[in-house]
Amino acid sequence: MRKLIYGMNVTLDGYTAAPGDDIGWSVPSDELFRFWSDQLQATELSLYGRKLWRTMSSYWPTADRQPGATPAETEFARRWRDMPKAVFSSTIGEVDWNTRLVTGDAVAEITRLKAGDGGPMDIAGAAMRAGLIDEYVLATAPVLVGGGTPFFTGLDSWVNLNLVETRTLPCGVVLTRYETRR
Repeated sequence: MRKLIYGMNVTLDGYTAAPGDDIGWSVPSDELFRFWSDQLQATELSLYGRKLWRTMSSYWPTADRQPGATPAETEFARRWRDMPKAVFSSTIGEVDWNTRLVTGDAVAEITRLKAGDGGPMDIAGAAMRAGLIDEYVLATAPVLVGGGTPFFTGLDSWVNLNLVETRTLPCGVVLTRYETRR
């Protein structure tokens, strides 16, 4: 059975984007890019919803060719391009960059993928409410934005977690990993 990891940059007050989908609060340090790049390298398949897919695919396919791209950004861009990805959406017509489009029931497809053999999958989106997440990874930035897109969705029941790792990067971002207690 595959492990399903849900990870994201998040504000101290729990948002992945401020109002208006503003992510300008994020701390783009080389240490943080290396952390996420290492996470990506250890992942076999990345799963996206439409909104995050559009954000990622609008920048990362060519980020390594941008003036001033750091080695950490270049490595992340290369790994992101090469990573097999699935996008769950009924409104997107096509996807690219080593990606397949899933238009059916996201929970059913994630359950099917999770039951199969293979390496870890990471997800940015819907499987939390269905109880499919095995590990949560938070890169918490030292900023409060007061509203926006929450990292955690409304839940029908509690999810008990075990702390696996805590680390502070020089830029002030606190990395935490939790495993779901089953």
